[in-house]
Amino acid sequence: MFLTTCAACAAPLAHDAPRCVRCKTRYCNSTCQHDHWCRGHKQICKEIHRGVNAEQYHADKKYKEAVAVAVEACADDTKGQKCYICLEAAHPRTGEGLVRGCACGNRDGVASPELGVAHVSCLAEQAKILVEEAEENNADDKVWNETWIRWTTCSLCEQRYHGVVMHALGWACWKTYVRRPEGDWKLSLGCAMAQLGNGLAAGGHLEDALSVREAELSMERRLGASEANMLVVQGNLAGTYQMFGGHELAMRMKRDVYYGYVRLYGEEHRGTLITAFNFAVSLLTLEKVEEAKLLLRKSIPVTQRLLGESHDLTFRMRCTYAESLYSDNCATLEDLRESVTTLEDTERIARRVLGAGHPIVFVIEQELRKSREVLSARETPTSV
Repeated sequence: MFLTTCAACAAPLAHDAPRCVRCKTRYCNSTCQHDHWCRGHKQICKEIHRGVNAEQYHADKKYKEAVAVAVEACADDTKGQKCYICLEAAHPRTGEGLVRGCACGNRDGVASPELGVAHVSCLAEQAKILVEEAEENNADDKVWNETWIRWTTCSLCEQRYHGVVMHALGWACWKTYVRRPEGDWKLSLGCAMAQLGNGLAAGGHLEDALSVREAELSMERRLGASEANMLVVQGNLAGTYQMFGGHELAMRMKRDVYYGYVRLYGEEHRGTLITAFNFAVSLLTLEKVEEAKLLLRKSIPVTQRLLGESHDLTFRMRCTYAESLYSDNCATLEDLRESVTTLEDTERIARRVLGAGHPIVFVIEQELRKSREVLSARETPTSV
């Protein structure tokens, strides 16, 4: 599903595009297939076939590349450590190095260099086993969601992975489930596409993320997915559109997704709160400040009550609310002071929970500097 363009000419492909009989590489037509065969596919077709098929071969290759990048990026942080899962420095089978992309390095304000260090392969195997157990036990939706979250969230600190580690886990997830049947949403294929899209976006591969999101939406429409599943896919796609600067389209999609969640689940649901935050971000980007403030004022207390003060969504919501306060051209001194105090409080808790090097903490610190500058400029009389 990720290989959505012709291997010969890179044109977009239909879901039923012709394939190489041996390795399943996809093409526009027989002309492209013949041209690609003459230009080198003949030499690698057997190798791809040994890797099961083109999609699996591609996923395995991209996974190895992503793991190598993540290990290199985490080298200083994991030096001298061992994987908390297999208790080895180098993975016993793959030989890969260690990573850490969560908040374990700084637990409750105390440096914990030994916590959360692992091999991507071990994290992936752990998530895979838990999902298999949920499948075997025919778990209900609640248990399934709590199980699947291991592909995105550390089991020790309960914080989401980020950056290059999230990117590597996205490919790990996709290569694990890529051979599942197309209509197998509950049994992981749709979820794996979503996880791959999340990982690509986290790693900064936005064009690839957009390709995956659009392929996922096309698949779900073709298969007649439920409204709940369609909302998930549309919300992810809207976020990717925003990253590309399509702010108006993203805002309209996020609005529809948010009200769809409210209709299906009510206002006190984790999914509704996530979509409320996403919608508020789009509103603020388009300078619809009052609408953003109203939505966040309504959503933040519910998020704090349901998810807690230390949840990453709580941090992001409070940070965005503070930004809406100081970026308002009509903001009063009271608004600006509330913005600064909100960010100071959020930064203090986030730094204790996530550690100083976490991306969310970095964003909060940036917003705090901006809000203080705006407040200082307003409080300082202009010289005549």
